[in-house]
Amino acid sequence: MVLRLVDFRFPDLGRLLARQSRCPVFEGPSQVRAYWEALRGAGSIPDRAQLDPRGLSGVLDRVFLAESIGWGMVQVRIAGSAIAEAAGTDLRGLPLSFLFSANARPQLAEALEPVITGQAVAELDLGGGSAGQIGQLLLLPLSDGPDRRLVLGCLGHAEAALRPGRKLDVLCRREEQIYPNMPAAPPNQKRQVGHLTLIHARD
Repeated sequence: MVLRLVDFRFPDLGRLLARQSRCPVFEGPSQVRAYWEALRGAGSIPDRAQLDPRGLSGVLDRVFLAESIGWGMVQVRIAGSAIAEAAGTDLRGLPLSFLFSANARPQLAEALEPVITGQAVAELDLGGGSAGQIGQLLLLPLSDGPDRRLVLGCLGHAEAALRPGRKLDVLCRREEQIYPNMPAAPPNQKRQVGHLTLIHARD
């Protein structure tokens, strides 16, 4: 797989790598990613019918399932209790963008679209105002039969920082292609250093 990161605004790679090395680890995303990878088997996108809640034991309260309702937009169908608490309401039937500030919603849409189409996995570092990084959002493609695409997600967050109703900002977005041989984005839309391509980051 190829890790891609977009709209790089740091003056040098050293500052990016230093920042990443300081990034906190939040409970949930790594377990959900490992479970999803196990379901992939030979490389196909997992189907919803394969999901077994026992494989996500301990982090189900941070997991959600959403379906596409337009370009870069998904509607939440199932959401764990911790996500409902973060939203300040039952998120089922609402767009995932409900959790985000107005400025962050276009970045969320750009992250969601390649996941919806089954091209990539996305990971977002989340902030809230001046609080710094308070969470991490993992977005994984999921099929629902031959013609339907879903998104399996996990919201890992610091318990005290993610207050009910607090709108989230996107600090950094990373994208990992599922099929590395897919055509790359035009050169003016990315900047590569080795196998890394930055999608978006905010210092």
